[in-house]
Amino acid sequence: MEDKVNNSYDSSAIQVLEGLEAVRKRPGMYIGSTSSKGLHHLVWEIVDNAIDEALAGYCTHIEVTINKDNSITVKDDGRGIPVDIHPKTGKSTVETVYTVLHAGGKFGGGGYKVSGGLHGVGASVVNALSDWLEVKVYKNGKVYYQRYQTGGHPVEDLKVIDSCDVKRTGTTVTFKPDDQIFTETTVYDYDVLKTRLRELAFLNRGLRITLYDDREEPKKDTFCYEGGIREYVEMLNKSKTAIHNTIIDVTGVMDDISLEVALQYNESYNSSIYSFVNNITTPEGGTHEEGVRRALTRVLNKYALANNYLKDKDSPLTGDDVKEGLTMIISIKHPNPQFEGQTKTKLGNSEVRGIADKIFSEAFERFLLEHPDEAKIIVEKAIVASRARVAAKKAREITRRKGDLDITNFYGKLSDCKSKDASVSEIFLVEGDSAGGSAIKGRDSMTQAILPLRGKILNVEKARLDRALSNEEIRTIITAFGTGIGEEFDLAKLRYNKIIIMTDADVDGSHIRVLLLTLFYRFFKPIVEAGHVYAAQPPLFVIKHGKTIKYVLNEQERDEYLKTLAPNTKYEIARMKGLGEMDAEELNETTMDINKRVLRQITIDDAVAADEVFSQLMGEEVAPRREFIENNATYVGNLDI
Repeated sequence: MEDKVNNSYDSSAIQVLEGLEAVRKRPGMYIGSTSSKGLHHLVWEIVDNAIDEALAGYCTHIEVTINKDNSITVKDDGRGIPVDIHPKTGKSTVETVYTVLHAGGKFGGGGYKVSGGLHGVGASVVNALSDWLEVKVYKNGKVYYQRYQTGGHPVEDLKVIDSCDVKRTGTTVTFKPDDQIFTETTVYDYDVLKTRLRELAFLNRGLRITLYDDREEPKKDTFCYEGGIREYVEMLNKSKTAIHNTIIDVTGVMDDISLEVALQYNESYNSSIYSFVNNITTPEGGTHEEGVRRALTRVLNKYALANNYLKDKDSPLTGDDVKEGLTMIISIKHPNPQFEGQTKTKLGNSEVRGIADKIFSEAFERFLLEHPDEAKIIVEKAIVASRARVAAKKAREITRRKGDLDITNFYGKLSDCKSKDASVSEIFLVEGDSAGGSAIKGRDSMTQAILPLRGKILNVEKARLDRALSNEEIRTIITAFGTGIGEEFDLAKLRYNKIIIMTDADVDGSHIRVLLLTLFYRFFKPIVEAGHVYAAQPPLFVIKHGKTIKYVLNEQERDEYLKTLAPNTKYEIARMKGLGEMDAEELNETTMDINKRVLRQITIDDAVAADEVFSQLMGEEVAPRREFIENNATYVGNLDI
């Protein structure tokens, strides 16, 4: 008789993980992933604890240092973690905070009225996922110290190692991420830390945050903004032309919920609206954003009617009309925020909607009455946007798909794939008819669609939606994708799992790629966020030796490959031709075959930074573009957006 699998389901099947073992077993549950993003998340967890001290009014300066060995030190001048024995654990409170999950001042114990971070498990989780962690607490004229190793195990009890000025208080934490957990990388990216720490400084008016990099090329940046989010808006609009001078700054408190809003309109046709709750970014918005935007639309309509910019017979301004060219930051501090969804990126507290509406509408209405010249400029921009919206609605009709025959023959361009299964289908946006012809011959017609692009598409950073929709190339792309745009956008209708930009590895090819990315970022942002957009990586060189043919992407790969060849090997190196000069077989072999090609996924890890880059590179202002190119000239070709 065959051995049978034991199907019993009793207590022996239930695994109990003690202490921090659960964190090490399933780190993704606590920090999202063990990729570079998760690695940096460890820093945010410790910094959040220091920010909580700032929110409570006790911390004025936070220092973050990347040490030579890629360990991280976070130092604050807050009150310092309590050092007495915790009544429930029998251990020092420091050890309790760093070794017990859900131990902290964020759980109704009176420690913090408002706190940042999503889960309140920061210190213990960072400890669990570190090779080692050291904490020093400055309190009562003494320096208390404890070290933990191999996933959070205390080396010894908390002890006093030195004395200090009795006025000095605070906590210093140093940790080294465990490379057995973070197998992808344990190297910290200075720019990633810099972007988030700068954002935290904007969101916490007057808090000073200093970032140091003590590795091979030492760096230092200090951020402190007495103007808070007003200065944030000023920075975001630096690459744009503001249409009114005053940055509107609103603050208010109601029912222990504080609201800050800063906004300014610019000449562009896109909006940049970012919202936060207790310093946590909420990319999906929520009730705080809904309340402010509802008030913005209502107040502008009321003002426009009262001052005869709109007549009773005119259609009212919509939310889309009033957000054109708007840069706005919304930040609330809430004692008990409730987030929706698995990713915790949308605020769900229903009471916030009305509070945000009331605080903002009263202040914004007052601003319009006190600044009639600026109010006129804002209202007139919204009215022009309203007229363009009506024109765009008519133009949008052309992009609606009516059937397979229509889309296959749309302008005679798209060579669609046979499969109707979006999960396996992909579309190549190919530079030029010549390369498009080769791509059509070299493709897998079952799953690969080809859309040749003639020349450079319209720069949508400088064009309204109605003008963009009158552009033949853009209409073709919208129709091919099948999602619609604007209020009709539906990601579920996307016809291809992969959208692959295939351009030459030269200046013109890079320009076309950036124009397409600008289009995707402004009109199809959810497609990029969902990871559907890729850039093909055509090889730059081909190396031939014997019967072997090796394609390499760049000079570095070329040099590394040559090192692997045996001494005295005879080889030939040739620079690859442009896509349009490749035949179908070469194009398939190098760029399209799913088993051999190299694709680069386009991601938007930080929406604010991406928005800033697109505005700098593609906007009207020349000076920011020049500054960007001068600062990044040595990195051309390596820009991730």
